[in-house]
Amino acid sequence: MNRLKVTQKRSKIGGTQVQRDNLRSLGLKRIGDTVVKEDRPEIRGMVNAVAHLVTVEEVD
Repeated sequence: MNRLKVTQKRSKIGGTQVQRDNLRSLGLKRIGDTVVKEDRPEIRGMVNAVAHLVTVEEVD
């Protein structure tokens, strides 16, 4: 199964509560944090909600 490498590139300051909650649910706490998550629809939805704050790479 594919995995997604998600890295926070921009600050959550000034974002909505939903965006801050999505970052926390992904496991991102500060700029530069990176997590690897399974490529599932619910993870894709969280990433799409904060796409302007993170970068995403597919890894195997």
